[in-house]
Amino acid sequence: MSAKPMGRLPVTKTPKVYIGGAFVRSESARTFKVTGRDGAFFANIPQCTRKDLRNAVEAAAKAGPGWARRTPYNRAQILYRLAEMLEARSAELAGSLVLFGAREADARRGMAVGVDRLIHYAGWCDKYAQLLGSVNPVASAHFNFTVPEPMGVVGVIAPDSPPLLGLLSMIAPVIASGNTVVALASERVPYPAILLGEMLATSDLPGGVVNLLTGFRRELVPTFATHAHLRAIYASAGPEDRRALRLGAAASVKRVRFTGTEGAGWFADSAQGLDAIRDFVELKTTWHPIGS
Repeated sequence: MSAKPMGRLPVTKTPKVYIGGAFVRSESARTFKVTGRDGAFFANIPQCTRKDLRNAVEAAAKAGPGWARRTPYNRAQILYRLAEMLEARSAELAGSLVLFGAREADARRGMAVGVDRLIHYAGWCDKYAQLLGSVNPVASAHFNFTVPEPMGVVGVIAPDSPPLLGLLSMIAPVIASGNTVVALASERVPYPAILLGEMLATSDLPGGVVNLLTGFRRELVPTFATHAHLRAIYASAGPEDRRALRLGAAASVKRVRFTGTEGAGWFADSAQGLDAIRDFVELKTTWHPIGS
């Protein structure tokens, strides 16, 4: 008597975070469960620790000088190529949002806006310096120039809604000006950020320029606030997290920008533009003697 053939067991995906161009588990090996909109178990997501955040900052700091030296035109090409990849996998990314409760129409619209947002900032890469910089009249025999320069490593704390469009909208202006990023994905819907990391790994973006963490805000926000090598924080945060970030930033002397945008606000044209780039550059003024 022949045995009845067994049904095929699906291959379960093991999500990992993206740090320094590599996929890693949490340093502590801790995970937290996420469930789909139907309440069924979906995956164990890495629960990153302060050590993971520090490792990500080190990777971002190492990648920073090379990324800042790239020409604005080259950074624009890389962002545009990333938008192409996002367009090609938009159905998969939209599906991951629907899986966790987003309406299909909103998910698809969010992906279209996300692609357009990357192209928007790709267009700014070789233009923001002309608008933020200047040639200054001075009452002496000197040329006086002010030029924008990247700040360094910027911490990004993404909103829970929309989890992917918000994350993209915060990362893009920061890296467009030559900074590197350590980003904490949505705590409630972290899986789309995992998929974004997979795309970044096969894009032209150098490893370490964008590092993506998953985990609990209550554990990671204090380290974001006080880490001395994070030069700025860009956060979607509630009152309690804002207070912690302000206090920590004051002690470690870093710039903090908060966004109150939630939900539909990320879809608007007001969620993009030169101001988002301006907040994460430093202005360097140079004096040069005339005739030298």
